[in-house]
Amino acid sequence: MAETYIPTALTVQQWDDQYFTQYLNQNFFKKFMGTGTNSVIQVKEDLTKKPGDKITLTLVNRLTGAAKGASETLEGNEEDLSTRSFGITVREYSHAVKFSKFEEQKTAINLRQAHKDTLMDWNMELDRDNIISALGSINGVAYGSATEAQKDAWLVDNADRVLFGAAKSNASSNDHSAALLNVDTTADKLTPDAISLMKRMAKQANPRVRPIRPKTSIGGSDGYVLLAPTEMVRDLAANSTFTQANRDAGVRGEDNKLFSGADYKWENVYIYEIEDIPSLGAVGATSAVVRPCYLLGAQALGMSWAMRPQTVEEEFDYKRKMGIAIKQWYKVEKLRFGTGATDTDDYKDHGIVTGYFASAADA
Repeated sequence: MAETYIPTALTVQQWDDQYFTQYLNQNFFKKFMGTGTNSVIQVKEDLTKKPGDKITLTLVNRLTGAAKGASETLEGNEEDLSTRSFGITVREYSHAVKFSKFEEQKTAINLRQAHKDTLMDWNMELDRDNIISALGSINGVAYGSATEAQKDAWLVDNADRVLFGAAKSNASSNDHSAALLNVDTTADKLTPDAISLMKRMAKQANPRVRPIRPKTSIGGSDGYVLLAPTEMVRDLAANSTFTQANRDAGVRGEDNKLFSGADYKWENVYIYEIEDIPSLGAVGATSAVVRPCYLLGAQALGMSWAMRPQTVEEEFDYKRKMGIAIKQWYKVEKLRFGTGATDTDDYKDHGIVTGYFASAADA
């Protein structure tokens, strides 16, 4: 009698789809991802359906020309529509595990499932690290690898969206390392006033950092996201002005942000604690430890996919051992658009205001 069976390839494909769904659902940064231009992390999957290794995003700048009256000539006074583009080139990220089939026989757990879970954890950590690295990057170069000259050039181009401590004047020299030396442990911790200043900088920058939730009504307010390291959030939570505001405005009881340890909010800036944001070291005034934080608007980062995570199984050693690999083709980049003569001249970070504040480790 004939028997129905499921082809192995189909089973694996279903596992891949389930893996990707679970991977996204459990990924902390999923809440910031979307395909639209109002997402903090704009996801593009065009290359999953066609060949190529690069996706180009386009920025159309707003018009700034003055209106003409009925008695004025319009012809010959048209304003050029300024457009800029930025390309994201994908790369491969792969990893693999191997186990003995006899070990699987000896244990009560499903080793294949266990290795799948481990690979999923690795994938989420990879995304986290890539996103954090992109946030702090200097024109595509990891912060720790960027030279002082590269940091200075970046600061010159992004002076309207970088804050060192409590005052914009701390960066008046446009020298990155000198500006860090102005950050001290007394006046330059993350405070409610500093968050308000970063938000104003976002709205006054040229081009502006668009909010993720634009003001649409009377009483509404533009919304942004702030990602800050644990020590910086600790200092903010100890600020009396901030504590009082959250106590008065929040829900009293277990759901109050002050008591639940959940995310904070200040002037429609939604604050998330990211413990994996690294410090810059003792680079501030009198060797103060300085850490970065990031106020994010729309299209702060771009995530380009050419191939979603796929699994590969292979047998080794006369089928005595089993290997499972995960591979994907994608890239996360801070979106940058040139403000000079060409697309690549005088890059500005598109959707980010970067803040550097003093924040010591716990004693």
